[in-house]
Amino acid sequence: MAAYRYHIERMLRLPINCTRQLREWQAILHTATSNNFPTTLLQKLKQQIQHKITPPPTKNTENNTKWATITFSSPHILKITNLFRHTNVKISYKCSNTVAQLTKPASGHIPPHNKCGVYGLTCKTCNLSYVGQTSRNLKTHLQEHIRYIKTNNPQSAYTQHILHNQHEYGTLAESMTLLKPLQHESMLLPFEQFHIQPLHQAGKVIPDKIPEPPF
Repeated sequence: MAAYRYHIERMLRLPINCTRQLREWQAILHTATSNNFPTTLLQKLKQQIQHKITPPPTKNTENNTKWATITFSSPHILKITNLFRHTNVKISYKCSNTVAQLTKPASGHIPPHNKCGVYGLTCKTCNLSYVGQTSRNLKTHLQEHIRYIKTNNPQSAYTQHILHNQHEYGTLAESMTLLKPLQHESMLLPFEQFHIQPLHQAGKVIPDKIPEPPF
């Protein structure tokens, strides 16, 4: 009996819609029937629990209702919700890790070339692209690429491509784009791979290694 009470109370307290709640209830009834447990007792138990956890009606509830928004990421969310169940404070949830937020372009008052993160470099001659990451601002990092090119020092796939093919590199505005500003350093590599993949599939990415010239 205690197990059924636990599952019924859990079903009624979880913040789920009516369809999910009905599905849970049918599963409980099916389990009881399979174990020859009288479902009439479960019906009465459900009514008792509903009466226990349903708040009494109050006047002007809609006018006095206040909403609080929290991030849907903590294991204590259910406990927090239950604390305010019998008050005029309602809890709503939001997610801070949506696909739209993760892939949205850089924004803000700081110019992109003064930010750091995952960037794209485009060859001015053939329009192939190189994707890299930096913890310094883009302007400083591009100057470093240009210095490698001018000193014939192939330190990156981008400089190798320019030197090997004798292509032109552009200015900061022409060739460099901030793809994802740095928020957490541990996320740089995943976002770098995320932006490389579509370029690779389209055949527009600069290869990591330049083939050796034939003898």
